[in-house]
Amino acid sequence: MTGHWIIVPVILPAMVAPLIVLAARHDIVLQRVFSAASTVALLVVAIALWVAAGAGPEAYRLGDWPAPFGIVLVLDRLSALMLLLTAILGVAVLLAAMGGFDERGRHFHALFQFQLMGVNGAFLTGDVFNLFVFFEVLLIASYGLMLHAAGPRALRAGFQYVVVNLTGSTLFLFAVGLLYGVTGTLNLADLIVKVPLVPEADRALLRVGALLLLAVFAIKAALVPLHFWLPGTYASAGLPVAALFAIMTKVGAYAILRVFTTAFGAGAGAEAWLAAPWLLPAALVTAALGVVGVVAARTLRDQAAFAVVASMGTLLTAVGLFTPEATTAALFYLVSSTLAAAILFLVADLVATSRGEAGDRVVPAPPGRGQDLLAGLFMIAAVLSVGLPPLSSFVGKLLILDAAIGGPHLVAVWSVILGTSLVAMIGFGRSGSTVFWKGTALATIDGAAATPPAIGTVVAVGGLIAATVLFTTLAGPASDAFHGISVELHDPSAYVRAVLGTVGEAAP
Repeated sequence: MTGHWIIVPVILPAMVAPLIVLAARHDIVLQRVFSAASTVALLVVAIALWVAAGAGPEAYRLGDWPAPFGIVLVLDRLSALMLLLTAILGVAVLLAAMGGFDERGRHFHALFQFQLMGVNGAFLTGDVFNLFVFFEVLLIASYGLMLHAAGPRALRAGFQYVVVNLTGSTLFLFAVGLLYGVTGTLNLADLIVKVPLVPEADRALLRVGALLLLAVFAIKAALVPLHFWLPGTYASAGLPVAALFAIMTKVGAYAILRVFTTAFGAGAGAEAWLAAPWLLPAALVTAALGVVGVVAARTLRDQAAFAVVASMGTLLTAVGLFTPEATTAALFYLVSSTLAAAILFLVADLVATSRGEAGDRVVPAPPGRGQDLLAGLFMIAAVLSVGLPPLSSFVGKLLILDAAIGGPHLVAVWSVILGTSLVAMIGFGRSGSTVFWKGTALATIDGAAATPPAIGTVVAVGGLIAATVLFTTLAGPASDAFHGISVELHDPSAYVRAVLGTVGEAAP
């Protein structure tokens, strides 16, 4: 039993953020110490919670109010996995940002901690309304982070980002109101029990509420046709911030997986697999449009942003199959694609600072300092993003292809995944050859103008690459663990029992 440790990933950054503002706002070194200590502690706690989650789901009732009346956090293997992934990414991004990026504006570290609080809370909450609350926390923090050390382009993209997410928040409230009006609850475990019992006369409202919820999660996950905000937003943000944002789209994917595999899964009666007819076609189109952007991108940061869109399409293709095997594949690919996106943005940052005026534009330019190192890092990032052997993204795509065998969508899934992988390989090959090869015949950038690769960012990229290599090496045990998560999702009786006490024991 983990006791009060379940709430630590939410409480710790929530306490450290105001401490940084009140006690260290004029001392960047002290801010870094507080922020680093908090983030490393979160990683240690996340590892401990991942180990503890193997014993089965566990609920933490705030104020000791019984569910579904009180606020409840739930730790199971899926939420523990997402906490661990967030903590790994957080440590790497913070290390990169402390190379000087955090000094270019105010309150970076406080906003960073609030961002971690919102993301962790979204993964732990067992209540749909509190999912909305944590969405707002992470979004408000992300507004500030996006504008940190950014210029006019980021301001324009930020305005669009705010408008889109405010619209999503409004739809979220409508969805929450409809679900509560029909079922009388917003507790996820209680929804699992009550959704199949909704009278026929109210089922139309239930479907509307659920589909509105799907639309909100699709906005967060950048699913076509609601993806348009992501490329400009991620490409305009500071690149360490964009690397952190790699986890934000996964919050949307997590929410779809959590809600529509449990409350609207096999046990939902007439609403079983409600999202399936909508999710899979949109995911396939998202993957295709994403790789078109990868080929057409004129900067490495734009290419990384479109790669995120493409990877979300691939991930949600696996989710949209709604089978235990496909869910296992989706979880494996989720981890790989998140690490790949973060590595791409951080490598783009290194390239941009080393090439002088050319920055990260896909044009020939004189080689900067550390050119060979950056070329190697970019190649690894591209291999991960495309899904080529031998790294973990390749295994993830193989698992998705295998999960589609025997199903009605075999041809569509195989065609899109294999086709998008080929097109993405062409896009990354073109940009890599242009940036790192075509400029070698030109004069080297003057030493005074050249910027050597930032040590912190290089170490962060190296750490994330090491994590992907370790993940690939442990692909077998990881797949077994993810299969266990998939079984828990498709049979949520243990989750319901942990929250409500007994399966079917819903409150009146």
